[in-house]
Amino acid sequence: MTRFTPEQLEAVRDRVVPDVVADGLSVLFCGINPGLVSAATGHHFARPGNRFWPVLHLSGFTPRQLRPDEQEELLSYGLGITNVVARASARADELSREEYREGGRLLVEKVERLAPRWLAVVGVTAYRTAFGEPKAAIGPQERVIGSTRVWALPNPSGLNAHWTAATMAEEYARLREAADLP
Repeated sequence: MTRFTPEQLEAVRDRVVPDVVADGLSVLFCGINPGLVSAATGHHFARPGNRFWPVLHLSGFTPRQLRPDEQEELLSYGLGITNVVARASARADELSREEYREGGRLLVEKVERLAPRWLAVVGVTAYRTAFGEPKAAIGPQERVIGSTRVWALPNPSGLNAHWTAATMAEEYARLREAADLP
């Protein structure tokens, strides 16, 4: 993996990482927003230490652990990636409540257009803020967007010490089973 200088990372602040999406996906994973390493590489969940790719494999969504630069392969499994807030930042706490709410509004439009079977928001706090549901918990949500069911998953960031890769994989596997994926 390429190592970036602090100056290189600062130069990509606010950059948008393109979605990996298609119509009719089984699961559209939705991150909070891209980090600076993701913005620098153009690949989602690219920061070393982010557990998204290992957890996706451990939970059975992919037959092997993909690298961030293989993100387009997700489409062949009926999976995609987007974000609540499109702009890159060093930390999620740099985002305002208004950005989360506007991101939630835009996400609803995207989900209505793409019609995945499931929207999986990776970060229950982001879900709570974006959708104005302060009591939401990890797991399936009552909210439905068109025909799309919604699930809140643990944030795979290495900063989320409350969840191990193994316990996250168990929760992601619950979604995979609910989505009726092999």
